[in-house]
Amino acid sequence: MSDVPCSELSEWRGRVDAIDGDAGRRWHQVVRAVPASGGMRGLALLGFASDAGVQRNHGRVGAAAGPRTLRKYLSNFAWHGGADDALYDAGDVHCREDALEAAQAAYANRAAALLRAGHRVIGLGGGHEIAWASYQGIALAYADEPRCQRLGVINFDSHFHMRRPEQPGRGSSGTPFLQIAEARAAAGLKFHYLCLGVSETANTPALFDTAARFGVEYVPDVDIGAASVESKLRDFIASCDGIYLTFCLDVLPPAVAPGVSAPSGLGVPLHRAIALLRQVRGDCASAAGGDKLLLADVAELCPPHDTPDARTARTAARVVYEMAAIQH
Repeated sequence: MSDVPCSELSEWRGRVDAIDGDAGRRWHQVVRAVPASGGMRGLALLGFASDAGVQRNHGRVGAAAGPRTLRKYLSNFAWHGGADDALYDAGDVHCREDALEAAQAAYANRAAALLRAGHRVIGLGGGHEIAWASYQGIALAYADEPRCQRLGVINFDSHFHMRRPEQPGRGSSGTPFLQIAEARAAAGLKFHYLCLGVSETANTPALFDTAARFGVEYVPDVDIGAASVESKLRDFIASCDGIYLTFCLDVLPPAVAPGVSAPSGLGVPLHRAIALLRQVRGDCASAAGGDKLLLADVAELCPPHDTPDARTARTAARVVYEMAAIQH
Protein backbone atom coordinates (compact mmCIF):
# COMPACT_ATOMS: atom_id res chain seq x y z
CA MET A 1 0.00 0.00 0.00
CA SER A 2 1.38 3.40 -0.97
CA ASP A 3 0.53 6.59 0.88
CA VAL A 4 -0.37 10.05 -0.34
CA PRO A 5 2.66 12.30 0.34
CA CYS A 6 2.11 14.74 3.18
CA SER A 7 4.77 17.35 3.83
CA GLU A 8 3.11 18.24 7.12
CA LEU A 9 4.11 14.89 8.66
CA SER A 10 7.47 16.41 9.60
CA GLU A 11 5.63 18.68 12.04
CA TRP A 12 4.60 15.72 14.21
CA ARG A 13 7.16 15.08 16.93
CA GLY A 14 7.26 14.71 20.69
CA ARG A 15 8.10 12.53 23.65
CA VAL A 16 8.69 8.80 23.21
CA ASP A 17 8.07 6.44 26.15
CA ALA A 18 9.68 3.40 24.59
CA ILE A 19 9.68 1.47 27.86
CA ASP A 20 5.86 1.29 27.75
CA GLY A 21 5.61 -0.10 24.20
CA ASP A 22 2.30 0.43 22.41
CA ALA A 23 0.63 1.49 25.67
CA GLY A 24 2.93 4.50 25.82
CA ARG A 25 2.33 5.84 22.33
CA ARG A 26 1.42 9.42 21.52
CA TRP A 27 -0.29 10.95 18.50
CA HIS A 28 2.97 11.77 16.72
CA GLN A 29 3.90 8.08 16.82
CA VAL A 30 0.74 6.79 15.13
CA VAL A 31 -0.14 9.49 12.57
CA ARG A 32 0.67 8.78 8.93
CA ALA A 33 -0.25 9.94 5.47
CA VAL A 34 -3.62 9.05 3.98
CA PRO A 35 -3.47 5.78 1.98
CA ALA A 36 -3.67 6.38 -1.75
CA SER A 37 -6.09 3.47 -2.07
CA GLY A 38 -7.47 0.84 0.24
CA GLY A 39 -6.14 0.75 3.76
CA MET A 40 -7.89 1.19 7.06
CA ARG A 41 -10.55 3.83 7.43
CA GLY A 42 -9.69 6.33 10.11
CA LEU A 43 -9.67 9.88 11.35
CA ALA A 44 -8.23 12.32 8.82
CA LEU A 45 -7.02 15.78 9.83
CA LEU A 46 -7.26 18.33 7.03
CA GLY A 47 -5.85 21.83 7.46
CA PHE A 48 -7.18 25.05 5.98
CA ALA A 49 -4.39 27.63 6.21
CA SER A 50 -6.28 30.81 5.48
CA ASP A 51 -6.32 34.43 6.62
CA ALA A 52 -8.18 35.85 3.64
CA GLY A 53 -11.65 35.54 5.17
CA VAL A 54 -10.53 37.18 8.41
CA GLN A 55 -8.85 39.97 6.50
CA ARG A 56 -11.98 40.58 4.42
CA ASN A 57 -13.93 40.67 7.68
CA HIS A 58 -11.55 43.29 9.11
CA GLY A 59 -10.32 40.98 11.88
CA ARG A 60 -6.89 40.26 13.33
CA VAL A 61 -4.95 38.12 10.87
CA GLY A 62 -2.67 35.22 11.71
CA ALA A 63 -5.07 32.26 11.51
CA ALA A 64 -3.21 30.84 8.50
CA ALA A 65 -0.66 29.53 11.00
CA GLY A 66 -3.40 27.67 12.90
CA PRO A 67 -3.11 24.20 11.31
CA ARG A 68 0.65 23.96 11.79
CA THR A 69 0.40 25.09 15.40
CA LEU A 70 -2.41 22.66 16.10
CA ARG A 71 -0.26 19.76 14.94
CA LYS A 72 2.48 20.85 17.33
CA TYR A 73 0.18 20.67 20.33
CA LEU A 74 -1.67 17.54 19.22
CA SER A 75 1.62 15.70 18.73
CA ASN A 76 2.32 14.92 22.38
CA PHE A 77 -1.20 13.86 23.31
CA ALA A 78 -1.44 10.33 24.67
CA TRP A 79 -2.86 7.89 22.11
CA HIS A 80 -5.83 5.91 23.47
CA GLY A 81 -6.83 4.25 20.21
CA GLY A 82 -7.05 0.53 19.66
CA ALA A 83 -6.18 -1.79 16.81
CA ASP A 84 -9.16 -0.55 14.80
CA ASP A 85 -8.27 3.13 15.08
CA ALA A 86 -6.14 4.93 12.49
CA LEU A 87 -4.96 8.54 12.46
CA TYR A 88 -4.11 10.29 9.20
CA ASP A 89 -2.75 13.70 8.25
CA ALA A 90 -4.35 14.77 4.98
CA GLY A 91 -2.17 17.88 4.70
CA ASP A 92 -3.16 21.51 4.29
CA VAL A 93 -5.01 23.56 1.71
CA HIS A 94 -3.31 26.97 1.56
CA CYS A 95 -5.16 30.13 0.58
CA ARG A 96 -2.76 32.17 -1.51
CA GLU A 97 -3.20 35.92 -1.02
CA ASP A 98 -6.90 36.72 -1.60
CA ALA A 99 -7.86 33.60 -3.60
CA LEU A 100 -10.35 32.50 -0.95
CA GLU A 101 -13.03 31.00 -3.17
CA ALA A 102 -10.48 28.82 -5.01
CA ALA A 103 -9.03 27.64 -1.69
CA GLN A 104 -12.48 26.83 -0.32
CA ALA A 105 -13.29 24.80 -3.44
CA ALA A 106 -9.99 22.92 -3.16
CA TYR A 107 -10.65 22.16 0.51
CA ALA A 108 -14.19 21.00 -0.28
CA ASN A 109 -12.91 18.61 -2.95
CA ARG A 110 -10.30 17.13 -0.63
CA ALA A 111 -12.75 16.79 2.24
CA ALA A 112 -15.31 15.13 -0.04
CA ALA A 113 -12.72 12.63 -1.29
CA LEU A 114 -11.83 11.70 2.28
CA LEU A 115 -15.49 11.32 3.24
CA ARG A 116 -16.22 9.16 0.20
CA ALA A 117 -13.28 6.94 1.18
CA GLY A 118 -14.97 6.36 4.53
CA HIS A 119 -12.74 8.50 6.73
CA ARG A 120 -13.94 10.75 9.52
CA VAL A 121 -12.71 14.29 8.87
CA ILE A 122 -11.72 17.05 11.28
CA GLY A 123 -10.75 20.38 9.76
CA LEU A 124 -7.96 22.45 11.30
CA GLY A 125 -8.44 26.21 10.82
CA GLY A 126 -7.67 28.81 9.79
CA GLY A 127 -10.36 31.48 9.91
CA HIS A 128 -14.02 30.56 10.16
CA GLU A 129 -14.28 30.81 6.41
CA ILE A 130 -13.46 27.10 6.75
CA ALA A 131 -17.19 26.59 7.48
CA TRP A 132 -18.30 27.38 3.92
CA ALA A 133 -15.57 25.08 2.60
CA SER A 134 -16.60 22.29 4.98
CA TYR A 135 -20.25 22.59 4.01
CA GLN A 136 -19.38 22.38 0.32
CA GLY A 137 -17.36 19.24 1.06
CA ILE A 138 -20.34 17.66 2.80
CA ALA A 139 -22.62 18.63 -0.10
CA LEU A 140 -20.24 17.08 -2.63
CA ALA A 141 -19.90 13.84 -0.68
CA TYR A 142 -23.53 13.33 0.34
CA ALA A 143 -25.56 15.46 -2.08
CA ASP A 144 -28.43 13.03 -2.68
CA GLU A 145 -28.46 11.37 0.74
CA PRO A 146 -30.92 12.11 3.57
CA ARG A 147 -28.06 13.02 5.92
CA CYS A 148 -27.26 16.02 3.70
CA GLN A 149 -30.88 16.82 2.88
CA ARG A 150 -31.72 16.87 6.60
CA LEU A 151 -28.41 18.34 7.74
CA GLY A 152 -28.02 20.22 11.01
CA VAL A 153 -25.25 22.73 11.70
CA ILE A 154 -24.04 23.08 15.30
CA ASN A 155 -21.72 26.01 15.88
CA PHE A 156 -20.01 26.89 19.16
CA ASP A 157 -19.49 30.60 18.58
CA SER A 158 -19.99 34.07 20.02
CA HIS A 159 -20.97 35.22 16.51
CA PHE A 160 -23.75 34.10 14.15
CA HIS A 161 -21.37 34.65 11.19
CA MET A 162 -24.29 35.56 8.97
CA ARG A 163 -23.05 38.89 7.65
CA ARG A 164 -23.93 39.97 4.14
CA PRO A 165 -20.81 40.06 1.94
CA GLU A 166 -19.50 43.55 1.37
CA GLN A 167 -19.14 42.59 -2.30
CA PRO A 168 -21.51 40.04 -3.87
CA GLY A 169 -19.89 36.65 -4.31
CA ARG A 170 -16.98 37.45 -1.99
CA GLY A 171 -17.50 35.80 1.38
CA SER A 172 -15.43 36.22 4.51
CA SER A 173 -15.00 34.69 7.94
CA GLY A 174 -18.19 36.54 8.88
CA THR A 175 -20.45 35.19 6.12
CA PRO A 176 -20.27 31.36 6.02
CA PHE A 177 -23.56 30.47 7.66
CA LEU A 178 -25.48 32.96 5.52
CA GLN A 179 -23.79 31.35 2.51
CA ILE A 180 -24.90 27.93 3.73
CA ALA A 181 -28.45 29.17 4.38
CA GLU A 182 -28.75 30.69 0.92
CA ALA A 183 -27.22 27.64 -0.79
CA ARG A 184 -29.71 25.35 0.92
CA ALA A 185 -32.62 27.63 0.08
CA ALA A 186 -31.55 27.63 -3.58
CA ALA A 187 -31.50 23.82 -3.49
CA GLY A 188 -34.92 23.63 -1.85
CA LEU A 189 -33.47 22.35 1.43
CA LYS A 190 -34.19 23.46 4.98
CA PHE A 191 -31.55 25.29 6.98
CA HIS A 192 -31.12 23.87 10.49
CA TYR A 193 -28.62 25.93 12.47
CA LEU A 194 -27.96 25.95 16.23
CA CYS A 195 -25.42 28.45 17.56
CA LEU A 196 -24.19 27.98 21.13
CA GLY A 197 -22.65 30.89 23.05
CA VAL A 198 -23.96 33.86 21.08
CA SER A 199 -22.85 37.20 22.49
CA GLU A 200 -25.33 40.07 22.33
CA THR A 201 -22.45 42.55 22.27
CA ALA A 202 -20.79 40.85 19.28
CA ASN A 203 -23.87 40.72 17.03
CA THR A 204 -25.75 43.79 15.78
CA PRO A 205 -29.56 43.96 15.60
CA ALA A 206 -29.17 43.40 11.86
CA LEU A 207 -27.48 40.06 12.53
CA PHE A 208 -30.14 39.02 15.04
CA ASP A 209 -32.76 39.93 12.41
CA THR A 210 -31.00 37.80 9.80
CA ALA A 211 -30.81 34.88 12.22
CA ALA A 212 -34.52 35.21 12.97
CA ARG A 213 -35.39 35.40 9.27
CA PHE A 214 -33.64 32.07 8.66
CA GLY A 215 -35.10 30.39 11.75
CA VAL A 216 -31.77 30.06 13.57
CA GLU A 217 -31.83 28.51 17.01
CA TYR A 218 -29.31 29.85 19.50
CA VAL A 219 -28.27 29.92 23.14
CA PRO A 220 -26.79 33.20 24.45
CA ASP A 221 -23.52 33.05 26.35
CA VAL A 222 -25.28 34.18 29.55
CA ASP A 223 -27.70 31.22 29.36
CA ILE A 224 -25.23 28.49 28.43
CA GLY A 225 -25.26 27.04 31.95
CA ALA A 226 -29.01 26.31 31.94
CA ALA A 227 -30.02 22.66 32.23
CA SER A 228 -32.35 23.11 29.25
CA VAL A 229 -29.35 23.44 26.89
CA GLU A 230 -28.72 19.68 26.99
CA SER A 231 -32.30 18.88 25.97
CA LYS A 232 -32.19 21.56 23.27
CA LEU A 233 -29.07 19.94 21.83
CA ARG A 234 -30.57 16.47 22.06
CA ASP A 235 -33.77 17.53 20.29
CA PHE A 236 -31.83 19.36 17.58
CA ILE A 237 -29.64 16.34 16.81
CA ALA A 238 -32.67 14.02 16.86
CA SER A 239 -34.40 16.21 14.25
CA CYS A 240 -31.51 15.85 11.78
CA ASP A 241 -30.07 12.94 9.78
CA GLY A 242 -26.57 14.42 9.63
CA ILE A 243 -24.59 16.95 11.67
CA TYR A 244 -21.84 19.38 10.75
CA LEU A 245 -20.05 20.48 13.94
CA THR A 246 -17.85 23.56 14.06
CA PHE A 247 -16.12 25.20 17.02
CA CYS A 248 -14.96 28.81 16.88
CA LEU A 249 -12.41 29.43 19.61
CA ASP A 250 -13.71 32.94 20.23
CA VAL A 251 -16.69 31.35 22.02
CA LEU A 252 -14.34 30.88 24.98
CA PRO A 253 -13.38 33.55 27.54
CA PRO A 254 -10.42 35.72 26.47
CA ALA A 255 -8.43 34.50 29.47
CA VAL A 256 -8.71 30.98 28.04
CA ALA A 257 -8.46 31.80 24.33
CA PRO A 258 -6.83 35.17 23.68
CA GLY A 259 -5.24 34.03 20.41
CA VAL A 260 -8.26 34.46 18.14
CA SER A 261 -9.35 36.93 15.49
CA ALA A 262 -12.07 38.55 17.64
CA PRO A 263 -11.80 37.78 21.39
CA SER A 264 -15.04 37.48 23.32
CA GLY A 265 -15.98 39.86 26.12
CA LEU A 266 -17.47 37.09 28.26
CA GLY A 267 -17.40 33.66 26.68
CA VAL A 268 -18.52 30.16 27.57
CA PRO A 269 -16.54 28.52 30.41
CA LEU A 270 -14.19 25.90 28.99
CA HIS A 271 -15.46 23.00 31.09
CA ARG A 272 -19.04 23.78 30.03
CA ALA A 273 -18.04 23.96 26.38
CA ILE A 274 -16.22 20.61 26.60
CA ALA A 275 -19.19 18.98 28.34
CA LEU A 276 -21.55 20.15 25.60
CA LEU A 277 -19.08 19.13 22.92
CA ARG A 278 -18.97 15.65 24.44
CA GLN A 279 -22.75 15.52 24.42
CA VAL A 280 -22.86 16.38 20.72
CA ARG A 281 -20.28 13.71 19.97
CA GLY A 282 -22.07 11.13 22.12
CA ASP A 283 -25.58 11.84 20.85
CA CYS A 284 -24.38 11.67 17.24
CA ALA A 285 -22.44 8.44 17.78
CA SER A 286 -25.33 6.67 19.53
CA ALA A 287 -27.94 7.43 16.85
CA ALA A 288 -29.90 4.37 15.77
CA GLY A 289 -28.95 4.70 12.11
CA GLY A 290 -25.24 5.16 12.78
CA ASP A 291 -23.02 8.09 13.63
CA LYS A 292 -24.68 11.33 12.50
CA LEU A 293 -21.53 13.44 12.69
CA LEU A 294 -20.41 13.96 9.10
CA LEU A 295 -17.58 16.46 9.57
CA ALA A 296 -16.18 18.67 12.33
CA ASP A 297 -13.71 21.54 12.41
CA VAL A 298 -12.10 24.05 14.74
CA ALA A 299 -11.66 27.67 13.64
CA GLU A 300 -9.99 30.98 14.45
CA LEU A 301 -6.76 29.82 16.11
CA CYS A 302 -4.53 32.88 15.60
CA PRO A 303 -1.05 31.97 16.94
CA PRO A 304 0.55 35.43 16.54
CA HIS A 305 -1.92 36.76 19.13
CA ASP A 306 -1.61 33.84 21.56
CA THR A 307 0.12 33.99 24.95
CA PRO A 308 3.76 32.90 25.38
CA ASP A 309 2.55 29.65 26.93
CA ALA A 310 0.38 28.99 23.83
CA ARG A 311 -2.79 28.92 25.91
CA THR A 312 -5.18 29.13 22.95
CA ALA A 313 -3.30 26.55 20.89
CA ARG A 314 -3.31 24.06 23.78
CA THR A 315 -7.03 24.61 24.26
CA ALA A 316 -7.70 24.25 20.53
CA ALA A 317 -5.81 20.96 20.50
CA ARG A 318 -7.98 19.70 23.34
CA VAL A 319 -11.10 20.65 21.36
CA VAL A 320 -9.81 18.57 18.43
CA TYR A 321 -9.12 15.70 20.84
CA GLU A 322 -12.71 15.81 22.06
CA MET A 323 -14.04 15.90 18.49
CA ALA A 324 -11.89 12.89 17.60
CA ALA A 325 -13.34 10.83 20.47
CA ILE A 326 -10.55 8.25 20.20
CA GLN A 327 -10.66 7.30 23.85
CA HIS A 328 -11.03 4.31 26.14
